[in-house]
Amino acid sequence: MNKKIGILGFGIIFGFALSRAGASDFDLILGMFLGADYTLVGVIGTAIVTGFIGMQFLKKFKNSTISGEPIKISYKELKPWSLLGAGIFGIGWGISGACPGTVLAQLGEGKILGLSTFLGMIVGTYIYALLKEKYEDI
Repeated sequence: MNKKIGILGFGIIFGFALSRAGASDFDLILGMFLGADYTLVGVIGTAIVTGFIGMQFLKKFKNSTISGEPIKISYKELKPWSLLGAGIFGIGWGISGACPGTVLAQLGEGKILGLSTFLGMIVGTYIYALLKEKYEDI
């Protein structure tokens, strides 16, 4: 239970950091996509480096999940569906000004328009689940 509270606390801190960095600000996101403002490129670069270090830490010390199972790190094969999904993700990010992490920060800030993006994520996940059952190679 304490780990779950810790994870929730980390999520709140992470959302606050996203908000403070401007990752939930549509104008900054638009500026990044137009190549006019590189602030968020630095934020994303920092996230990539942090994630890389974290993955190396998990590999080296063989940490486990909350339930005690060993963490297995495996590589996924790139498929044509992956490219389509990446394209849809990018288009959605550009239109809405939010990705799955930042939409939660937007909702936490009280930006009601983030709700439409969040609902779109739910619908998209549902459609993916339906397609996954029909086409196993997704």
